[in-house]
Amino acid sequence: MSKELSLILTLLSPVIGGLIYGFERIVRARMQNRQGPPLLQPFYDFLKLMDKRSIMIHSFHAFMGIMYLVGTWFSLYVLLSGGDILIAIFFHVLSLAFLVVGGFSVRSPYSVVGAMRELIHMLAYEPIFVLTAAGLYLVTGTFQVSELLKTDTVPILSLPLVFIAFILSLPAVLKKSPFDIAEAHQEIIGGPEIEYSGKFYEAVYTAKWIEYIYAFFFVFLFAGSNYLLGAILVVLSFFIVNLIDNSTARVTFRQMVSFHWYILIPLVVINLMLLALWRA
Repeated sequence: MSKELSLILTLLSPVIGGLIYGFERIVRARMQNRQGPPLLQPFYDFLKLMDKRSIMIHSFHAFMGIMYLVGTWFSLYVLLSGGDILIAIFFHVLSLAFLVVGGFSVRSPYSVVGAMRELIHMLAYEPIFVLTAAGLYLVTGTFQVSELLKTDTVPILSLPLVFIAFILSLPAVLKKSPFDIAEAHQEIIGGPEIEYSGKFYEAVYTAKWIEYIYAFFFVFLFAGSNYLLGAILVVLSFFIVNLIDNSTARVTFRQMVSFHWYILIPLVVINLMLLALWRA
């Protein structure tokens, strides 16, 4: 992918992410036997936020919300430009750290609890992203996305358990049931972003759209240079995540961490160990 195209896709990623989010809401409504909102509803919500008065708790809190958007956007750019997967993961973790620090910087108990739970989310699923990158390296010999998309091998054939673990971790990444612990609308009403409003909340809202593309791009990488298979994997994983979201209830944060650390991470490690032994 040329630098010009990767830059254009990065700039358009909020629009693409918003369309994905709008389509997801339609799919979720159909699964619940509802009509659901129109496809462009996320953009209507975005325009509505522009008309609302932006209440700034303090400048540092607002700055952290904006940096969450910038960090997430840059992590996606690293992937789309064919850069190093580990660098993309680093910037994604950094962007979440900005959101967490912003949540801790205000006195609202809802914001603080949401920030603490966001940290727990990161501790649960981020190791799986790093181990997934390690698995892709074992199969292809590179961390560079540009090289991964040219490889003749199909990584999912060598990493089936890693792929399963990654798909099952996506609800935690995207704050879907049963792992919507950070936002927990019935308990803390929105997580660490609860005190953002107006244009500052727009930054957080947009960053969440970009995270959709970031997460599903990793799914696409499991197909290597087989772009058709990659597209099929992305579509299947999208519906699987929404099926899980609509058929499960929220678990506790202890259950979420236990599921990731005692089931998903061991699955990944077993796959990597078997692959390493087979290659030896």
